[in-house]
Amino acid sequence: MRIPAPALAVSAMLSVQAGAALSTHQFRALTPAGSAWLRLAIAATLLLVITRPRPRAIGWPALRGALLLGTVTAVLSLAFIEAVARIPLGTAAAIEFLGPLGVAAVRSHRRSALAWPVLALAGVIGLTEPWHGRLSLSGVGFAAAAAFAWAAYILLTQRVGAQLDGLQGLAISLGTATVVAAPVAAWPALHGLTPGLALQGLGLATLVPLLPFSFELLALRRMRVAAFGTLMALEPGLAAVIGLVLLRQTPALWQITGIALVVIAGIGAQRSAPAAQAEAATLPSAAPAERPQGRITAPEARTH
Repeated sequence: MRIPAPALAVSAMLSVQAGAALSTHQFRALTPAGSAWLRLAIAATLLLVITRPRPRAIGWPALRGALLLGTVTAVLSLAFIEAVARIPLGTAAAIEFLGPLGVAAVRSHRRSALAWPVLALAGVIGLTEPWHGRLSLSGVGFAAAAAFAWAAYILLTQRVGAQLDGLQGLAISLGTATVVAAPVAAWPALHGLTPGLALQGLGLATLVPLLPFSFELLALRRMRVAAFGTLMALEPGLAAVIGLVLLRQTPALWQITGIALVVIAGIGAQRSAPAAQAEAATLPSAAPAERPQGRITAPEARTH
């Protein structure tokens, strides 16, 4: 039976957020950064073995882009998982969402597009509830760093996607991310690693990023980019649901309202993009080498 493309897109988002939530069970043994590094290392190893990229054949300009993308991927992966360790999953996903929204607003060349990031920011304020004085500044700071990294990830992804074919770009970028993150994350991961945790890491690496990439690639072959982008704007809401189900993170009324505002902002940014841009651009979650050129207008599942 052929799975509908929208179901594949939603499955990709659920896979990403479930992977992040389930990774929290490794935090005590491996630390948050260590758990993220383990997933990166396993995914990179599998893809490098499968694709066997040859740097000399690729050329320096394309290789440089993939290396930069890998560096940004390392920052994105570590910052997001450190945020999840300190604040609810839905809140972390919503704050991170501001990065793609900012890129979408700048790329639209319309002043009215700035309303969407502002609306999302209002939603984030509702999520964090600073008036209660229980705000984790470090958690918000890590999520904000992930937002900036995601914005850079989108821009670099566009370049790498135009330069490399197949899965080579993804393999090189994940390999680079593993090396870049190693100084701060490899030791706690390897020091606390057990056969059981290694097996868990293999499963989590499948959830993020291998399975989402496959689902999104299949979905994008069978549905319009604008429809795909609109679905992906639901991710902060799905993250809150995953946090509730897997981590028992019950959102308050203000937080539910905040998530709704962020989702509305994401849908609005995607649907209000100029027609030409909406067709040429989409979400950056598919592998760098496989996504359409210029896929930049809305948030998506990513490698963390």
